Amino acid sequence: MQQSETAILLMHCADQAGIVTAVTSFIHENRGNIIYLDQHVDRDQDRFFMRIEFDYDQFIIPKKKLHDYFNTLVATRYQMSFELHFSSHTPRMAVFVSKMSHCLYDILYRMESGEWKVEIPVIVGNHPQLEKIAKRFDIPFEYVPITKETKEEAEAKQLELMEKYNVDFIVLARYMQIITPKFLEKFPLKIINIHHSFLPAFVGAKPYHAAHNRGVKLIGATSHYVTEDLDAGPIIEQDIAKISHADEVKDLIRKGKDVEKIVLSRAIWYHINHKLLAFQNRTVIFE
Repeated sequence: MQQSETAILLMHCADQAGIVTAVTSFIHENRGNIIYLDQHVDRDQDRFFMRIEFDYDQFIIPKKKLHDYFNTLVATRYQMSFELHFSSHTPRMAVFVSKMSHCLYDILYRMESGEWKVEIPVIVGNHPQLEKIAKRFDIPFEYVPITKETKEEAEAKQLELMEKYNVDFIVLARYMQIITPKFLEKFPLKIINIHHSFLPAFVGAKPYHAAHNRGVKLIGATSHYVTEDLDAGPIIEQDIAKISHADEVKDLIRKGKDVEKIVLSRAIWYHINHKLLAFQNRTVIFE
């Protein structure tokens, strides 16, 4: 049985009376059936957040006009920022990689198994080592080498590729390059990164060795949107693994990779299912 198409509205504005009534009335009056509604009020910032999903099959307003209608009749009145998505659209996700493959394999498995409704039209690497994985999954691999001297030219090439493959958002699957502000302008809050949570305490090429030397009892990973503040963008997901005195460096690396994979996969799932909102360097996750 084919599922009905749904529309998803994500919104935030200053907290005030009547918002929920205005939004739900708009949907009801246009023959929409609400199937999900979640809201949150940040009392410290006096900010209202909401995610609402409704059946669209019998909706009166055409899809191409819904954004404008909602903006005119509801959003403008409450000075609301909002996003509109439709379940019929399958997001197109580009994956950027360097040499490490564990996150890439996990992403490709979840896509191929049907766990995620997402397309991966291209994998972009600044090293050629992972091209063989892309070929195995029959996905185009674009090799764009980067040096300090060629970074601007390389990013221009990457942006051309994003346009060519009609990419909606980007995942950095242990991609070991800094994204410049010029690139970020084209994908605001649409680039997801993963890193070990040792930053900034254990920086450098061998953070797990440094952590082992300090005798840490926990290691973790953080997934976040990329902003100009490098690893300080809005956090989407975090998790940890326990470490004991018996663990060697190889054990820390193994456990660290496992945590990185699951944390990145959760962040991607929230994004492709439109389950989160970012505001002032924080995220609201709608479970």
